[in-house]
Amino acid sequence: MKGLFITFEGIEGSGKSTQAERLKERLAGLGCKVDITREPGGTPIAESIREILLNPSNFGMAPTTELLLYQAARAQHVIERIRPALNRGVTVICDRFFDSTTAYQGGGRGLPLQELEALHAIATGDLAPDITFMLDLPPVEGLSRAGKDHASDRIERETVDFHTRVRNAFLDIAAAHPDRVRVIDATLPIDEISERIFSVVGPVVESR
Repeated sequence: MKGLFITFEGIEGSGKSTQAERLKERLAGLGCKVDITREPGGTPIAESIREILLNPSNFGMAPTTELLLYQAARAQHVIERIRPALNRGVTVICDRFFDSTTAYQGGGRGLPLQELEALHAIATGDLAPDITFMLDLPPVEGLSRAGKDHASDRIERETVDFHTRVRNAFLDIAAAHPDRVRVIDATLPIDEISERIFSVVGPVVESR
């Protein structure tokens, strides 16, 4: 049986990585085979592209260049890691996937959604997540959280208006795909968020 593909989405500082790791540990504790990964990244080639994308020195990067680099990293990630794992029956948990590109390059940069969707299909080979969790919180709070953890990368240094557009784009995605995307209030306590996530994933895992 093909593995379950779960993604986590949201603005900077929304707690995606924390919740992805918590879900991995819980599923592994139930005996599930789980692979946790991230975008951009997840393979040596994609991680090299990540360094280019997030390096603050590359402030002059054109939106189209940014878009194509994200999609190139994703194509390598899907071919080399995600799809093979799913084909082996492994549950794959990914911190960001194509919804982030729609939100950041579409909502944030204003690139045409039709073009983004066409590139998604090429980069992923029409692979889509089974379940997506969108962790939602105000951009000011998210950027404050992110800034406490490490030096700001190129995307985190964008304006609050940019991140507000990104958040709104995520909410639009969730509204357009209610069967796949679950919006969770990321201002809630960490443990409560984890329980809400598992209340969705648990029954799916049991049914498989």
